[in-house]
Parts: sequence; C-alpha cells; structure tokens
Amino acid sequence: MSGPLLLSGRKLAREVRESLAREISASSRRPPGLAVIVVGNDPASAVYVSMKEKACAKAGIESRIIRLPDTVSLEELLNRIRRLNEDDSVDGILCQLPLPPGISPGVVASAILPRKDVDGFHPVNVGKLWRGEEGLFPCTPLGIIALLDRYGIAMDGIDAVVVGRSNIVGKPMAAMLLRRNATVTLAHSHTRDLAGLCSGADLLVSAVGKPGFITPDFVKEGATVVDVGITRTPDGLAGDVDFQSVSAVCGAITPVPGGVGPLTIAFLLENTVKAWRIG
Repeated sequence: MSGPLLLSGRKLAREVRESLAREISASSRRPPGLAVIVVGNDPASAVYVSMKEKACAKAGIESRIIRLPDTVSLEELLNRIRRLNEDDSVDGILCQLPLPPGISPGVVASAILPRKDVDGFHPVNVGKLWRGEEGLFPCTPLGIIALLDRYGIAMDGIDAVVVGRSNIVGKPMAAMLLRRNATVTLAHSHTRDLAGLCSGADLLVSAVGKPGFITPDFVKEGATVVDVGITRTPDGLAGDVDFQSVSAVCGAITPVPGGVGPLTIAFLLENTVKAWRIG
C-alpha cells in the first residue's frame, strides 16, 4: 500500500502567490495596499506579521504595519481604523489577533469597512458567506476549499464533519462546505461521542489546537483529513491529527507543517487583491 494522498498547501500557496504577482505586475494601476494593525508585543503575532510583510513584498503588494502599544485605548484604535478606511491607497485592513484584554475583537472587526475587511470577520461579510453571496471571507477556510479543489477532492453530496466552532475557522469552514453542497456537521467540545460522529465522515476537518487529538478511531477508511491545528511542542510543530497512525486509515491528508498553514497568508494576499480589483 502506497499510503494516503498528501495534500500540499505549500505548492498551492506558491501557485496563488505567483499568479497574484503576475497580475499586479501586468497592471497599470497603483499596487494593492494592505494595512496590518498590531497591538502589543505578542511573540507569535510578531512572527506571523513578519511572514505577511515578506509575502506582500514578493507579490508586489504594499504593506503598512501599524504598531500600537498594548495600553492603547479602544477609541484610539478605532480612530486609526477610521483613517485607514478613508485612505484610498489602502485596499485591505486587518487587526492582528490576539488583542489585549478589554478590547473586543468583534468591535474592532465591525469598525473595518466590509470592502476592506480582508480577514472576512465583519458581520456584513459573515452574513454574505451564509447567504451564499459574494464577499471577503476568512482566509484559512478559503485556502482549504481551494486545496480540496486543487487535488480533485469532491465536496458535492459528501458527509463532512468540522471539529471546532471558532469564528476564524470552524463556522466559516462549515458555511463554505455547505455552499459546495456537502452535508455538514459542526462538532465541538460539547459534542457527544465525537469519535463516533467523526468516523462516519467522508471529509474530516479538525481545528481544535490539541496535538494528536484525532486518532484512527475518529477516521473513516479512505476519508480525507484536513488538519488545521498547529501547536509548538518540545518535539517541534504538531497538528491535531496523529499523522502516522491516521495515515494508515485515511485516503488523503494534510501534513503539519506544509499543509494548511501556508494557505492562510496566500489567501490573505488573494483577498487583498480581490479588494483592490473591486476598487
């Protein structure tokens, strides 16, 4: 037996970035502009923002990093967002999470213009996603759908289980799969017999952030397994899925690292260029 099909997010992310770079380079318009607001000094955020900055530069997107202290008031943060909303050279705005205690991510997301909301968290974009309309949608689920398409993984009519109900991955992932005519169950920490539920799925997407949480008893033979989790452990980066044991059961699987991770930034760039196209 040759093992499962490995779904490489690195390959797709590179293809997306190269395609966007060609489009931007061929355009006579000003380049797309992305503003990233960073509040405080979270080390993981600093690494992620640096990766975004480098990816923008390679694609020809002008990035602007706005660093604010963790003592910033909500009023000052909203004023910064208001000025970026009014800046015609800025097509996309995102506020890097996590935010300091006392500043609501929901309030901040709602302050960004929907047409500049490249994270896809504004209530208008959330509503458009669930209504089946066009909008800017969360980057990680967008990348997963594109990855499944890239490898010819059918979604029409399948049984899909999404484990994790966050606004960033779980809920929008369920909505996107519904839009592709999958029958979707959104599972979470209160779900009864989680392993039994997951073991009936043709497609299993895990986004819980617990290393090795998904074991073979969660997985239907021949199923596609998408591992969104990534946790730094003493042995290196680990996903939600116990890769070695689950690989003996599933038909296709994303590795960690190199699976879903690279797609998030690639589709942030995609969303920024989409906002730029609309103008």
